[in-house]
Amino acid sequence: MKNHIIVKAKGNHEHLEKELNAKILEVTMKIKDHYPELSKYLDEIPITIPSEKDPEITLNHLKEYYESLSSILKKYKLEYPKIEE
Repeated sequence: MKNHIIVKAKGNHEHLEKELNAKILEVTMKIKDHYPELSKYLDEIPITIPSEKDPEITLNHLKEYYESLSSILKKYKLEYPKIEE
């Protein structure tokens, strides 16, 4: 029974990771296609850079990166409305 729970948790982890990666890709493509002036921030967000203490990129890292990208985009769209998507 314990192994079943671990396998299920791992499967859920993989699903969440894929979902977050898809969301990150979506926001990244939106920035590149509609707001290229924000592209410089894609490489500057340090959340995705692993530290020596925590070299692995976790779900939390992905979530924070997605939220950072979304926040930058939302703020920019409020300040500089450009196009309808």
